[in-house]
Amino acid sequence: MTGQTGRSSSRASHGGAHSSGETGDPSSSTGHAPILQAARIRPLLLGHRGARPLSRLKASGRTAKIPPENMLASFEYALLHGCDGFEFDVRMTRDERLVICHDPRLRGRQVATSLFASLSSRQSGTLSCLEDVLAVFHDRAWLDIEIKVAGGEELIVAALRQSKPQQYLLSSFLPEVLLRFDHLDPSLPLGYICDRPADVPAWRELPLQVFLPQYKLVSEKLIREVHSRDMQIFTWTVNRKQDMQRLNAWGIDGLISDDPVLLSQTFSAVPSSCQKPTANSQ
Repeated sequence: MTGQTGRSSSRASHGGAHSSGETGDPSSSTGHAPILQAARIRPLLLGHRGARPLSRLKASGRTAKIPPENMLASFEYALLHGCDGFEFDVRMTRDERLVICHDPRLRGRQVATSLFASLSSRQSGTLSCLEDVLAVFHDRAWLDIEIKVAGGEELIVAALRQSKPQQYLLSSFLPEVLLRFDHLDPSLPLGYICDRPADVPAWRELPLQVFLPQYKLVSEKLIREVHSRDMQIFTWTVNRKQDMQRLNAWGIDGLISDDPVLLSQTFSAVPSSCQKPTANSQ
């Protein structure tokens, strides 16, 4: 996540986004049901792009053990070190492959105008795609799927229908992407990301389940307002223990961090309140 209207919606129950449950026609819907839970226990813990090396970790030698971000290995790292799941980025290549990549350029090439094969190398191997992540983690992790560009919404919905991930969210900085998803399937769990004060008000007008402002934009008042609309609020990128604890005390629903180890240690021995629900149609 780094920086970049429609009708309002109250499709969320406080404390989790969506878990798949077979309802209706599976060929026309991804078949979601809201996460149902008792009282909130702790926030959902998500690794940012799996995990990312921080300068303060260099002295401890931990950075050498952290796999490259947005790779299957970094997602495994987040889970191994106690996270409930992870956030990752999706872009589309010229030949309509949904690749896992944060920046618009990769290895000196524009992702949007390059063929998938040209983005792989002998040194780095084959670039992972959304389908790869869903195949490995659809029933093992909570997935925050950040959509970086418009144009691949139909392909993404098709991939979700094929893999049926149990707990996930489609998030984006781009309102037009969220509106397109809502048009394709109103049951899709959607989240709006922002990192500028001027963009904050848009969350009230979009068909959302989760609002994801950058952590410096979050206040206790904002959290109360989001909850009053039966929505959830996650925040990023939270890399200090005192910030994690403060946001938790305010009632944040999800924390996204570059440091899965610190994130899980901060909430050690406290189970997540975001449990897999029984199927419940909307």
